[in-house]
Amino acid sequence: MFGYGYGMNGWGYAALIVQFLFWALLVAGVAFFIRYLARGRRDVPEPPGVPPAHQSPEQILAGRFARGEIDEEEYHRRLTALRGG
Repeated sequence: MFGYGYGMNGWGYAALIVQFLFWALLVAGVAFFIRYLARGRRDVPEPPGVPPAHQSPEQILAGRFARGEIDEEEYHRRLTALRGG
């Protein structure tokens, strides 16, 4: 009467929960991996120091001045040189 029986005890419930978590994590991992592959390289930023191709030389120079890479005197000197004067 008090043998092993056919009911589920505490270990059976624990195994059921662990199995559910395993499969849920596996499915979620595959979904995130597929989403990562589908996203491609559009979210990868360009390395610093490489200006976008659509900027003019004056815009690039202004960006360097705004970031503090060059001072005001250097900015005006290079701007004058760019404008040919």
